[in-house]
Amino acid sequence: MELKDIIRDYKNKTGFNDSEIARRLGISRSTASRWASGQIRRVSPDVMAKLSGLVGYNIEPLLKGMDISMKLPILGFVKGGYDLFAEENHIGEEDASLSDCKHGDYYLQVTGNSMNGVGIMDGSLVLVQQTGHLNSGEIGVVMIDQEVTVKKVVLKKSMMILESANPDVENRYFTAEEIRNLPVRIIGRVISCKTYF
Repeated sequence: MELKDIIRDYKNKTGFNDSEIARRLGISRSTASRWASGQIRRVSPDVMAKLSGLVGYNIEPLLKGMDISMKLPILGFVKGGYDLFAEENHIGEEDASLSDCKHGDYYLQVTGNSMNGVGIMDGSLVLVQQTGHLNSGEIGVVMIDQEVTVKKVVLKKSMMILESANPDVENRYFTAEEIRNLPVRIIGRVISCKTYF
């Protein structure tokens, strides 16, 4: 990974421009702009330390062509089934690649087997991107009143279907009125899954 890639990713994540990055690091706007364009590829150790602090991870290994591992929180449990009440409990941290950290916000540990047909098993960790919207057919984390579940979400004109990936677990159907009144809310998109044996 090059310096320009680190700057681009940080700008995409934060919405900051070159001027804001320059202000936060105490450098000139033209220097930040030259980083972003790839004209400058190296920085002093002092600037590298400041830039690492700004982006939230040590950039030195990346600039040397090495991969890095970061940590994301495991915020609690999600039911691969139904009837698990939502309760945010920080139950630890999980190693995550830089790519995982760019795409996901946190992990949840799955209990139950309703999604084992797509490889999400009891005990799996799912990487979740926090969002209130999914495309029909994506796997998401859904709140049903105070209950939380992971399912394939199928969106119809006036209905939401939560599909399991296990024929022994029934799908659930919600009308537009039920979605409003219960409520039924999408709270995240499942990006990936880790299962340890």
